[in-house]
Amino acid sequence: MIRLPDESGQLRPHRPGRANATYPPGPAPRSRTVFAAAHVVADPYRAAADTPDAIDWDATLAFRRHLWRHGLAVAEAMDTAQRGMGLDWPTAADLIRRSAAEARAMGGRIAAGVGTDQLTTSVSSLAAVAAAYTEQLAAAEACGAQPVLMASRALAALATGPEDYLETYGRLLDQCAHPVILHWLGPMFDPQLTGYWGSTDLDAATETLLTLIAAHPGKIDGVKVSLLDAHRETELRRRLPDGVRCYTGDDFHYPELIEGDQHGFSHALLGVFDPLAPVAAEAVRVLDTGDTQRFRSLLDPTVELSRHLFGTPTRYYKTGVVFLAWLGGHQSHFTMLGGLQSARSLTHLARAYELADRLGLFPDPDLAAFRLTSFLAVHGVSQ
Repeated sequence: MIRLPDESGQLRPHRPGRANATYPPGPAPRSRTVFAAAHVVADPYRAAADTPDAIDWDATLAFRRHLWRHGLAVAEAMDTAQRGMGLDWPTAADLIRRSAAEARAMGGRIAAGVGTDQLTTSVSSLAAVAAAYTEQLAAAEACGAQPVLMASRALAALATGPEDYLETYGRLLDQCAHPVILHWLGPMFDPQLTGYWGSTDLDAATETLLTLIAAHPGKIDGVKVSLLDAHRETELRRRLPDGVRCYTGDDFHYPELIEGDQHGFSHALLGVFDPLAPVAAEAVRVLDTGDTQRFRSLLDPTVELSRHLFGTPTRYYKTGVVFLAWLGGHQSHFTMLGGLQSARSLTHLARAYELADRLGLFPDPDLAAFRLTSFLAVHGVSQ
């Protein structure tokens, strides 16, 4: 029995469960394209607030192999990998190269985040933003990763309206060798992206995005929508041109969005599929057979954990993701780039453990319990 702290300062009992052995590795799902946005593993001997290159490469790449073995595609160097929150562009470029090489060796699918985060100071022209995007686009395409055009803080700060977004993205899409994924990341994930696509009115922003897509046929594989708004995502995907996928980035409503309705469904590019990889992959393979009831019975119970990990302030969800990776034995420590392991409270992390344990997510529940109690003891919670 473990005593877990709660928000009231009290301790409540929790009896550790057992591992769920029903989710073995398997092939990629057929009916949906499913990406897991993967976290990075810091080097605990070097990681500090000012060392964005302090990566444990062996553990980081091993985790990607874990995702590929379960049939998921990997979305590399995205928000989950602490882009803009500890991971800088030179290290991200190295990460993309290394992961792409691993993907080729394993026959796994990989996409990679392309942004403008090498612009560490303010810029004064859209041309500078486009040049930064172009540099990263070339790096991703050179190693065979599918580009994901991420939202740009620099563009959000500089743009004066929708036309600036259409011009900048248009220049990029004209030079893309293969179809890319567009990423609409909401301000709950990054407050500096408020007003993206030229308006804080989401209806107006949606129209700008759809105008861009219509103007560049054949250039856009899909759109990843990370607004935590299931209704808005559903309405958007119904208006996308034929052949343009909607990738849900909604870490609150993914089961119903992936299942879809009579008008269509969403594919997935999700940070929460990092800790949920085995059960998520199995659920979508079940969906391949048309068994929607079994699909929902597998995935619906995971939503409570997801909503907890992505609770306000949502941008710190990576802390819980890495904590679960440590408890699950995927890495030997709980250290993050930029000291982000301190971004969530003790009670938040204890609750994340409890919810994950109830789902049977830990391959070795005894190891998870031992690490959890050791972590609690360091923070003054004795057993």
